[in-house]
Amino acid sequence: MSQAHAPAPAIEALSFTGFDADFDRFSQTLGGSFARYGFAVISDHGVPQPRIDAALAATKAFFALPEAVKRKYKLPVSGARGYTPFGIETAKGETHHDLKEFWHVGRDLPPAHPYRSHMADNVWPDAEVAQFHETVGWLYAALDAMGLKVLEAIAVYLGLDRGFFLPTVDFGNSVLRLLHYPPVPFDGPEIRAAAHEDINVITLLLGAEEAGLEVKDHDGRWLPINPPPGSLVCNIGDMLQRLTNHRLPSTTHRVVNPAPERRGVPRYSTPFFLHFNSDYEIVTLPNCVDAAHPDRYPRSITADDFLQERLREIKLA
Repeated sequence: MSQAHAPAPAIEALSFTGFDADFDRFSQTLGGSFARYGFAVISDHGVPQPRIDAALAATKAFFALPEAVKRKYKLPVSGARGYTPFGIETAKGETHHDLKEFWHVGRDLPPAHPYRSHMADNVWPDAEVAQFHETVGWLYAALDAMGLKVLEAIAVYLGLDRGFFLPTVDFGNSVLRLLHYPPVPFDGPEIRAAAHEDINVITLLLGAEEAGLEVKDHDGRWLPINPPPGSLVCNIGDMLQRLTNHRLPSTTHRVVNPAPERRGVPRYSTPFFLHFNSDYEIVTLPNCVDAAHPDRYPRSITADDFLQERLREIKLA
């Protein structure tokens, strides 16, 4: 006799209007979703959709360029800034590369800033795609600002001062990734992006409306993330999981191929990977350690050492 399974729980969207209207309730609801799933969906986020659409239009225009033109913007170190071609990034432990190409935008640092030794300058394809710098640069700044607000809510959920995280990420090596998954062949690999966890503090994702994003639940089931149009998907990364002693989990997720009728449709998304400052020492928060939850990470590590270690594992360093 077959065994019936309960339906997969849904990750409901949380309206960002609660950030100002009832911050404590917003923080507890958001934090509860992160603690349960490692993911949350935020609606009514206030980032203007026309400006998001303009950045996405510039993104699509760039990826439509000839391969030789795009490769002009591939820097010597894969994944640092600029263009990363199709067939390079490979999830940790996987042998087949993900089915994607992408563009990275990082933080602009002031002259003589000490982080310039390891945070490269941005490159911009404005000669080929007008308005790319303006629209995509704006999107970076908008998501960076939104990330700070999400971290305020997380801090309160964790019983910390509301501004706890702000000085830890103000010059972080945060990256906006413009992703293009080309149409997939019917006889090709079934996974556009293999199962993985994000490296960083939190990830903010726009453009996840095209189906495929799935989250692995506690019992091993894969839950589809189907956010309402215009919503922001947010998830916990490994750095924050480590800082909180897994109180907030960095959940495994993947991007699977779409249904047959959508396989001829490309997928675009714009994840923003928010990072700690490079020299921030990731030390387990004392209030996340007790007799039932001993410290999993008695040895600290700087954010940049952690990042470089993980980038090597996925062939981006």
